[in-house]
Amino acid sequence: MTRAEMDARGWDQADIVFVTGDAYIDHYSFAAALLGRVLDKAGFRVAVLSQPNWRSAEPWRTFGRPRLFFAISAGNMDSMINHYTANKKVRNDDAYSPGGQIGLRPDRATIPYCQRAREAFPGVPVIAGGVEASLRRLAHYDYWSDTVRPSILMDSKADLLAYGMGEESIVEIAQRLRDGKTVKDCRDLRGVAYALGASERAPSGSDIVELPSFEAVKSSKDDFLSMARLVHRETSPFNAKTVVQKHGARAVVVTPPRLPVTQEQMDDYYGLSYTRRAHPSYAGAAIPAWEMIKDSVTIMRGCFGGCTFCSITAHQGRTIQSRSEGSVLGELETISSDPEFKGVISDIGGPTANMYQMRCTEPDIEKICKRQSCVHPVVCKFLGTDHGPLVKLMRKARETPGIKKVFVASGIRMDLARLSPEYMKELTAHHVSGRMKVAPEHADPKVLEMMKKPRHDTFEDFAAKFNEESKKAGKKQYLVPYFIASHPGSDLKAMIELAVFLKKNGYKPDQVQDFIPGPHDLATAMYYTGRNPETGLPMPVAKGLRDRRLQRALLQFFKPENYFEVREALLKTGRGDLIGAGCDALIPTRPPKEALLARRARSAKDFHEHTHAQDMPKSPKIGYRPNRSTWGRREGKR
Repeated sequence: MTRAEMDARGWDQADIVFVTGDAYIDHYSFAAALLGRVLDKAGFRVAVLSQPNWRSAEPWRTFGRPRLFFAISAGNMDSMINHYTANKKVRNDDAYSPGGQIGLRPDRATIPYCQRAREAFPGVPVIAGGVEASLRRLAHYDYWSDTVRPSILMDSKADLLAYGMGEESIVEIAQRLRDGKTVKDCRDLRGVAYALGASERAPSGSDIVELPSFEAVKSSKDDFLSMARLVHRETSPFNAKTVVQKHGARAVVVTPPRLPVTQEQMDDYYGLSYTRRAHPSYAGAAIPAWEMIKDSVTIMRGCFGGCTFCSITAHQGRTIQSRSEGSVLGELETISSDPEFKGVISDIGGPTANMYQMRCTEPDIEKICKRQSCVHPVVCKFLGTDHGPLVKLMRKARETPGIKKVFVASGIRMDLARLSPEYMKELTAHHVSGRMKVAPEHADPKVLEMMKKPRHDTFEDFAAKFNEESKKAGKKQYLVPYFIASHPGSDLKAMIELAVFLKKNGYKPDQVQDFIPGPHDLATAMYYTGRNPETGLPMPVAKGLRDRRLQRALLQFFKPENYFEVREALLKTGRGDLIGAGCDALIPTRPPKEALLARRARSAKDFHEHTHAQDMPKSPKIGYRPNRSTWGRREGKR
């Protein structure tokens, strides 16, 4: 990660310089470490440029000219979601930076990172990857600018984009370039996207799906909806076609997703010689994301849930890829031998804790299936839902010498869990830390349908089974349900019904999720167009910050500082019956003292920010290069 380390190894040149927006932690949960170790095993020299100062190309010259290519990633998250809240305010911390420090990566980091790589060493291939590149590989709605943006390939000028989990892609690209081939010779790989030149002809034929052009989706919401439907139909690695989208005189081509990796490959990737430590250059500064996962174990990847607001399927795929029992137990033994380990595994799971080794039981049907969710609207009869391998693994995990407790903190798919009494018994008796997080997301059936989430009675049935099994185990344990405010399809009436449900059942959510329209997600198409992508029919969408604030307040109606927002929502929808002293009322008739103080403090803050803004000179729009030469000329024209 430093030039001194490279010199100490006796390297005159690195093969690949991996640029990442995250702090470097040598653990498979962080893409730079996972891909770096995979490349290292394949015989390549990898240097990692972590969170470089993008205001100059000089950091990109740290390791000299890479022999093969620059590998560019914004990090484990889309940089805009990393930077901003659902209300478009700057977050107070960055979980992937030392000390949680903000400002160590730019907005839309993939773009300036690629441009700086070109500036540092013209002619060196630039390969983009990671979550941000995956989600922005085609034209997409960008929530923060409220515009439809082109494929990230057009802005970044990357030679190639590898989407999805990139172990196989990055190694194959490196091998081809090492053998004297060019980046264009890598265009036939699965799981890549590239931009054609103006003189190059876009592919066509029965195995090609042409999307509405960038210009069309930018100007027409009908075309945007059509694009969203087509893109999400071409996600199965077993039957997806190549996708083409024109951008002016050029075109972006996206090849079908890579095939799922085997169990042997999973064991190989997760069993490499990670140090499981942050790089020494951070001098002990805590990195929040690392603190959260350092004592957890990933047992699988992928998710077949198909939730419309989730990006996991778009990046990891919907096919479950699992590690072997031996691989997981071997990692537990390694963790338990660490002198700093306290004996508690904080989580054993993945994107969803209880999808371990679950696959379609009919391979011939899986090859042609276009279904986007294996569990919605009902669990597919061909889906293998046996929890037996997972129960066996959990039992052996907690029997590992040096392991005191093994908790499950990943999301539980409740509609699957309740199908296995054995799993419910095992989970509640041994693997709950006292509070278990679950995500019913909403109570309104229409909103749940838009989310592709199970009916609300699924949550109630799961909760009853959870409480029953906890009681049998002699434990007092609680469910912590997560709900989303302002999801497309949710209006104030739906949120009030959810608030009534929370009051009736005694739930007081400490944390509330505000819907954020991430690029590529199907729910984002609903948010942008205000319509159901499948039917084209209009649907309610909370777009104004005031509307979003009211929905959020209803989820925490019990907080005094939310009193006036909740009252406004109730009166606006004709539900004044929920104001008063009755047992069903959400808020009292008279505002509590805390509500008045909170409103007064908020008004003072808003007034101060407004007057301060009036006194400040108007600043120009500054992009990722504040000192670029054109800035002065543009300011002069003002």
